[in-house]
Amino acid sequence: MAVLTEMVLNAWQNLEGPIVFSTTDTEGIPNSIYVTCVSIFNPETIIIADIFFNKTRNNILNGSKGTILFITKDKKSFQMKGSIEYHKNGEFFDDMKKWNPVKLPGHAAAVLKIEDVYSGSEKL
Repeated sequence: MAVLTEMVLNAWQNLEGPIVFSTTDTEGIPNSIYVTCVSIFNPETIIIADIFFNKTRNNILNGSKGTILFITKDKKSFQMKGSIEYHKNGEFFDDMKKWNPVKLPGHAAAVLKIEDVYSGSEKL
């Protein structure tokens, strides 16, 4: 499991716009969505709130790995890749409910367990 470095954690504080969250279906066909309800749980784990997942939820439940891509206000890109868990209760779900806007459903917490981190094409 990879750990987010101080550089990546600082970049996260400077992210611009929504992140891109990508998964694949059982045939390897990719699906990407924009996500705004996302938080770093710890340096190895990112939580994405399932607000209106459909294909993404199906992909996760069928074992897809995933990637998160974001860009900073300085136009530097970062990508985290890893396995994904889906939680409808427990520690990750409870954490998501703390920061997810009340007006949004927050059906579950998609948890990316970070395995690889990149800045542009450079593996960190």
